Amino acid sequence: MKVIYSYSILFILLISCESKDYRSDDNKSFVDNNISLVKTDSIQIDYLGNPTIHDIDPSSQVVIFMERRESSEDIFVAGFDGEIKASFSKFGDMPDTYGKLMSTVRILENNRFLVYGYKGFLVYDMEGNLVSITKYPDFKTPNRKKIAMGHGMEKIENCFFYMNPNGAAERVESMKDLKLLSYLCPEEGAIEEIISFPDESLFLNGRNFDGKSWHPVFSLDQNNIYVVFGTEPVIYVFGSEHPYPLNSKIPLNLPSYNSFEGAIEIDVMRLFGMAMISGAIDNIKKVGDYFLIGYFPGYDETDTELNFENRTSEESMIFREQMQRKYPARLAVADSTGKILHDFVPGRLDPRSMILRDGQIWMRELPDEEMEQDYFRLFRVELKVGE
Repeated sequence: MKVIYSYSILFILLISCESKDYRSDDNKSFVDNNISLVKTDSIQIDYLGNPTIHDIDPSSQVVIFMERRESSEDIFVAGFDGEIKASFSKFGDMPDTYGKLMSTVRILENNRFLVYGYKGFLVYDMEGNLVSITKYPDFKTPNRKKIAMGHGMEKIENCFFYMNPNGAAERVESMKDLKLLSYLCPEEGAIEEIISFPDESLFLNGRNFDGKSWHPVFSLDQNNIYVVFGTEPVIYVFGSEHPYPLNSKIPLNLPSYNSFEGAIEIDVMRLFGMAMISGAIDNIKKVGDYFLIGYFPGYDETDTELNFENRTSEESMIFREQMQRKYPARLAVADSTGKILHDFVPGRLDPRSMILRDGQIWMRELPDEEMEQDYFRLFRVELKVGE
C-alpha cells in the first residue's frame, strides 16, 4: 500500500474550531481535548480529470471510480497501490449496459461489483464482464438521485438500504405519505419503499420546501438505521427490520447551524435557493458509540438576504466564492445522546465523502483550488477518544 504520511504523537497539532487556515493543513491530525481524528493511511491514484469515487473495499484493496462526460461514463478499477488495473464503459448502446445509474456502484465479494441502474440490478466482474442481471418487476424513472462518494447503498446481509429515488412530493399535503428510503434485494429484484417522516419532523409543519431540503443520509448497524433528513438537525433512529419502527430521536445542537424551517408561500426559485444555502447534514457515520457528522452550516440571516439580491454574472460568481470560503463544510463528533464533543473544518478532507467499510472510515481529499492535479488522494481516518 502506498503510504504518503507518517504520524507521531509529536506532530499532533491543535486545530481551532474556527480555524481560517483550513486549506493548508495537509499534514495534521485534528484534536480537541480528548477527541481526535487521525489520518492513518492514504491512497494516491494518478489520474487527470474529475472523478467520482464510488466505493472502497479494504479487504480486496480495490477502489472503483468513474468519470462522467457529456456522452460517456467510464468505470475505473484501481488498487490501494494507486495503480489503475482496468477501465471500461457500460454506458450507452451495448447489450450489457446498465442504462443510467440510480446509485453509486457497490463492491461485492469475489471481485465483483453491483450496479443499481435503469436496466435492473447488474453484477459485473472487475474486468467489466456481465455476471448477472435481475430486472425489476415495476421500474419507475427516478425523480431524484445523488451520485457522489459517501452516498451509496449500504449493506445488511444480502440486501441494501438506500435513499428512495422516488421520494419527492409536489404538494405539502402529500409530505406525510412520502417514503424516504428503499430496501433493495438485488438477488430477487425486490424493492420496498420504507420510512416516512416522523410526526414530529420539521417537514410536516405545513410549510413548503424544495425536495433537496430533505435529502436523507443514514448509517447502519445490525439493529438500527440512523437517518437525518437534510436540513433538519435530528438523528432519527429506526429499527433495521420490517416494519422499521421509530425507536428514538437524537437532536443535534450544531454550532452556528442555520437551518430552513420552510416558507408559507410557494416561491419555486426562492425555495430552491434556500435548499442550496441553508444548513444541511450531508453525511453521517456511526462509529462505535459515536457519530461522525459531515455538514454544511448554512448562510446566516444577513448573507441569506444578500444571496437573493440582483447581480451580474461576474458579481454572482464573486459572491459565491466569498461564501464558499466563509462557510466551508464541517465535521462534528457527537456521542450517543447527540452531545457535540468536537466540531471543526477537517482541512482539505471532504466530510461529505465519508465511507465506512469493514470498520474503516475513508474520506477524499478536496482538489487543490490553486493548481490542476494529475492525481487524487483518499485518506483513512480513525476516531480516537481519551487518548
